Amino acid sequence: MESKQFAVDQKKADLEYYWDSYSTINIHEQMISDYTRTHTYEKAINACNIKGKVVLDVGCGLGILSLFAARAGAKHVYAIERASIGEKAIEVIKNNGFEDVITVIRGRVEDITLPVEHVDVIISEWMGYNLLYESMLGSVLYARDKWLIKGGLILPDKCTMHINGIEDQWYYDNKINFWRNVYGFNMTPMRAEVLKEPLVETLNSSSIVTSDDCILTIDINTMKYEDQCFTSPFKIKAFREDFIYGFSTWFDVSFPQSGEVLTTSPYQVETHWHQSMFYLDEPITVAAGEIIEGTYSLKFNDVNPRFLDVEISFNFHGMFHSATGTMKYQMQ
Repeated sequence: MESKQFAVDQKKADLEYYWDSYSTINIHEQMISDYTRTHTYEKAINACNIKGKVVLDVGCGLGILSLFAARAGAKHVYAIERASIGEKAIEVIKNNGFEDVITVIRGRVEDITLPVEHVDVIISEWMGYNLLYESMLGSVLYARDKWLIKGGLILPDKCTMHINGIEDQWYYDNKINFWRNVYGFNMTPMRAEVLKEPLVETLNSSSIVTSDDCILTIDINTMKYEDQCFTSPFKIKAFREDFIYGFSTWFDVSFPQSGEVLTTSPYQVETHWHQSMFYLDEPITVAAGEIIEGTYSLKFNDVNPRFLDVEISFNFHGMFHSATGTMKYQMQ
């Protein structure tokens, strides 16, 4: 009984830490100053004929998306924010003269009451690293089912996730294999810990060795909560002879009516989401044209649902090398 209570208390503590982390200025500066992210939302909001409509902003932060909606002519915007940064959003909104148009409601979306029965538009920047890490998509789905009018808009409303194979000998030698010999001591148990945690960093496109494959496509208008956890096959083709030290993932989200696409592709301008790298225990040697097949599985962590458990299985038989295996990762 005590262990169960400890688990419950720990989960609450983890969630409080999550909310507290979104109350720091640095994280909001990082997000707002990401021009690709913020300007794409601005263009999408301006293009969807929001004038005269009631808007719900899920996880408003400092209120930048709510301000875009108000400036575009929204009848009223309800901006929901659980973290204490919501108090600063109230001040920012007042400073810009939109306090009669935007109402900030402090609390979790799942706990609050709106003064209206329906909203016409839901906007949210819910995406996290690897799309779903610390994501608020579940809260968007809750708001959709409870308040969105039939035929209403969700911004963004579509998303895809992609995978490819990468070369990264420097990281492998200096961060992973570093633990094989530390001042003459064998610290290989730490090597396993480093491998288990994905690296979130900007990937140089010259490090990409294979084609991309889409491992997830979701429509937020119709998806179910459980669709966030998935297992998907992938097939990627090497376009040069090289070593594959791991896999990387990235995502796109798209907006209705405007056609705007926000991409975190390594071939495009860097965003604060970067890419997520999942390293292998041993590299795979590939020749041009050879195929790696596998499966990518993602689910929420049982202890802290903001964390992700990822499993990648791969199967490769090439001219120089054959390899099969399964790697397990935790994004926390």
